[in-house]
Amino acid sequence: MTNTWLQTLAQAESLIPLLGKLGREKSVKVELAGNTLMADSVTGLMTAFDQHPELDLDQVYQVLEQVLASDVAQTVVELESLVAEADVASVLAAKPNNGTETPVVLYGFGRIGRLLARRMCTLGHTTPGMSLAAIVVRKACDNDLTKRASLLKYDSVHGVYEGLVKVDEENQALIINGSPVKVIYASDPETVDYQAHGIKNALLVDNTGRWRDRDGLSVHLNRPGISRVVLTAPGKEMKNIVFGVNDNDVTNDDRIVSAASCTTNAITPILSVLESKYGIESGHVETVHAYTNDQNLIDNIHKGDRRGRAAGMNMVMTETGAAKAVSKAIPSLEGKLSGSAIRVPVINVSIAVLSLNLKSATSVEEINQLLKNASNRAELTGQIGYSDGADAVSSDFIGSQQAGILDSLSTKVRGNQAILYVWYDNEYGYSCQVVRLMEKLAQANLVNMSVVKDRAA
Repeated sequence: MTNTWLQTLAQAESLIPLLGKLGREKSVKVELAGNTLMADSVTGLMTAFDQHPELDLDQVYQVLEQVLASDVAQTVVELESLVAEADVASVLAAKPNNGTETPVVLYGFGRIGRLLARRMCTLGHTTPGMSLAAIVVRKACDNDLTKRASLLKYDSVHGVYEGLVKVDEENQALIINGSPVKVIYASDPETVDYQAHGIKNALLVDNTGRWRDRDGLSVHLNRPGISRVVLTAPGKEMKNIVFGVNDNDVTNDDRIVSAASCTTNAITPILSVLESKYGIESGHVETVHAYTNDQNLIDNIHKGDRRGRAAGMNMVMTETGAAKAVSKAIPSLEGKLSGSAIRVPVINVSIAVLSLNLKSATSVEEINQLLKNASNRAELTGQIGYSDGADAVSSDFIGSQQAGILDSLSTKVRGNQAILYVWYDNEYGYSCQVVRLMEKLAQANLVNMSVVKDRAA
């Protein structure tokens, strides 16, 4: 790119209205090598395009104009591939477009629930095929709506939410960036009739962790207005999906799916790349994890013995099922990985230490380059990040959108033995993964895919 900085700045600024219209009017998300191009920040666009100097921003502008003028809606478009096409109009015409929008219900509005809402309702960002319709919570106090709005707006870890959040007491709703989100008070899912609130064919996301098996979650599915359920925790008797690794395993018949755990999402994409390249004989995953709400702040009774000790001043040995859960996304790793965890006194961002016995020898340079290349592939950009920062510490990764980020300067290799360190924002990075899975389910392309397969057969 031969443009001067100011010329490039002007070109990036000219893209913001186009990206804004595509998001607002057509619910089209524009991605570049797997990263979402946001309409809220010229700096963000400059950073994104700086990594792709081969792109002509004048040509990018023309392509986005074509997308805006087309019938494409409620979908994701990959900018890099469109720019490379000689006949953009034909590519857009062939893109599936049902023009529908799936309402989303967040059942539970704790740490993950609020971050899902933030991600879905981020200014300059669009979630194709879906919109936040309702939140279901237990009423905590007389001014519950005001408290919920405040917790969404102000967060000690992730800072102040830049969007507009208002309270509509009369209609029992939160107004987020101008869109009403109904707040439904219920202590049991069996009591909720979503259709009575004007909600039909909704995708419900259970953030409570209260039910983790098919029978428990089926209660949601049996309520009027709900057509699909996603669990934001490891699930039993259902598919555990790590987006970017095994999301293609989901079919239209899967009405209840799990988005697995934050740790499983952090390590599985990297393990999938290593398994494909070298093969993994065995390994152990040790997670050094930020403390969470299920621990006590001071010593007290807890169903998990050590988790009852003060979270803010102790390293707490505990268990994790994340290593075993990897095999649900990568079946070839069944029985090959063990895992354990240590909760530590930081409020967010964790690190997983992967100690692996590979089937073939390698080197630090080879593994780092392999994973760096993977982090730049469109299909894994959101799942694998790459850090070569000499001064990197945990707080640097707060707000990271990737599921896991390799700390390349810490990689250790001796023959076929490798130790990798993977950072992850166990709150927001995981929430971004959940939203990616929700987008795929909400776009309702699975039926079309099944029809294509049937015809091919």
